[in-house]
Amino acid sequence: MSDKRRIAQTPEELPSIEETLSRSGLEFMQDILNGDFAGPPIGATLGFWPTLIEEGRVVFTGAPEFKTTNPLGTVHGGWYGAVLDSCMACAVMTKVPKGSVYTTLEYKVNILRPIPLGMQVEAIGIAQHAGRSTGIANGEIRGVEDGKLYATGSTTCIIMKVK
Repeated sequence: MSDKRRIAQTPEELPSIEETLSRSGLEFMQDILNGDFAGPPIGATLGFWPTLIEEGRVVFTGAPEFKTTNPLGTVHGGWYGAVLDSCMACAVMTKVPKGSVYTTLEYKVNILRPIPLGMQVEAIGIAQHAGRSTGIANGEIRGVEDGKLYATGSTTCIIMKVK
């Protein structure tokens, strides 16, 4: 993972709306990856971080920890959902023009097998479409070492022109 990670500790450390709108979505995401902007604390809380940002493609790398388990001791479905929502929506963000923002409208997750605690995975989000008002993307979670498919997802995002 990138050694340039900066994670916001307070709301004031997050990029302002003016900073966000002054760049394309791709530039914004690359600024987080490069450490120019502090990233959101959700990644630190859940143990994942972006490791690749390209136009239309984002990869998050991470490993679920014990704190992400359900009462049965397996990784909670919310962890899969948060990681997939992040990589898929951020893939849409890389296609959002300067002056616009996005947010997730809905997403779907299919969990295929349990991820062992501590196992490194990659969540890969690929934007399929980003138009004037909507974006769609697909995603998958794969084991870094075993290459197995652990989950898939799809999302629809709304794209909003602000200025």
